[in-house]
Amino acid sequence: MSTSRQHIDEYLKDLLAVDSFKDYGPNGLQVEGREPVSRLVTGVTASRALIEAAVADGADLLLVHHGLFWRGQDGRVTGWMKQRLQRLLAAELNLFAFHLPLDAHAELGNNAQLGRRLGLQADGRFGDQSLGFIGPAGDLGTADALAARVAQALQRPPLLLPGDGRPLRRIAWCTGGAQGWFEAAIAAGADAYLTGEVSEPQAHLARETGVAFIAAGHHATERYGVQALGAHLAQRFGLVHTHIDLDNPA
Repeated sequence: MSTSRQHIDEYLKDLLAVDSFKDYGPNGLQVEGREPVSRLVTGVTASRALIEAAVADGADLLLVHHGLFWRGQDGRVTGWMKQRLQRLLAAELNLFAFHLPLDAHAELGNNAQLGRRLGLQADGRFGDQSLGFIGPAGDLGTADALAARVAQALQRPPLLLPGDGRPLRRIAWCTGGAQGWFEAAIAAGADAYLTGEVSEPQAHLARETGVAFIAAGHHATERYGVQALGAHLAQRFGLVHTHIDLDNPA
């Protein structure tokens, strides 16, 4: 089966409530390609390697979390930007990107999908635009148990700042580069906070507040939302879907 690019764009903007978010770049269609659309590839970031893999797969549409265009970037089409655009345009490959709306979606989003893999169920939100999730710790009673579950689910060891070793009652999480929300997670009542990245201040905050902090990898924590969204589109529109996960240590 196949469908139109415009139909998919309109459907996704409504499904992900795009207009309700203030984001760092455009959500939806970023590069226009051929019609109709019947073969879909998903991945985390619109890197040259992913674009080349999607072209080799015969995709009509590439759907990513991290697109090409961001607020404040140099607008010249040179270097790496030229290389990526050149390959998209030569193959007439449609590029769609959804950033914060994909983080936030209650079922298909990065936070929801990561929580599902860790056995966490959110009963609240926190942070800017309510992107962060928080819920009961369940059977993850210690920071060590949480770190072990993360390592098993993501197939990579996380960085654990253990805090004061308190029993975990509530766990907060927000995928990607949300280390700056550690204080908001603490204020929301978290005993542990999980995100993708860590910066220098988080080590001090974990020691001084006693709240554990886990950095599990930006890419690693954001692999699952776009994959779930692609599977949803494939089922709804009868598309052939392939998810391509290119290794990224960050």
